[in-house]
Amino acid sequence: MFIGEYSHSIDTKGRLALPSKFRSVLEQGAVVTKGLDNCLFVYTQEEWSALATKISQLPLNQANARAFARNMLAGAMDVQLDKQGRIILPDYLREYAGLKKKVIVAGLYNRLELWDETAWKEYKTQTESESGEIAEALAGL
Repeated sequence: MFIGEYSHSIDTKGRLALPSKFRSVLEQGAVVTKGLDNCLFVYTQEEWSALATKISQLPLNQANARAFARNMLAGAMDVQLDKQGRIILPDYLREYAGLKKKVIVAGLYNRLELWDETAWKEYKTQTESESGEIAEALAGL
């Protein structure tokens, strides 16, 4: 289970160190893909396999399903942790998420999200100010 919020930096070679508490779970490899809200999603191989299977079963005759599958599947990249617990983020993924130097690694149970630090602060400020309305809208779950 991934939880918490951590601040890390991307080096000049595009490497990002992941929090040490998550490294043992990801040592067999991970998948990074374009996420929603202009962040990146990081999944374990097992979680990615389950998600990719569900995405592949979306109806091909629906434009939104095709677009979502293309974004998630074609945007994905297998990554391996190096000895220092870093992954290499390809240019196209860093560009998509607007990642510069400072990155927030947010644990969201079955995935990590990678956010540009400034974008994360803006997103948090907005959603925290709307937390009452959000909670009320989700009350039926």
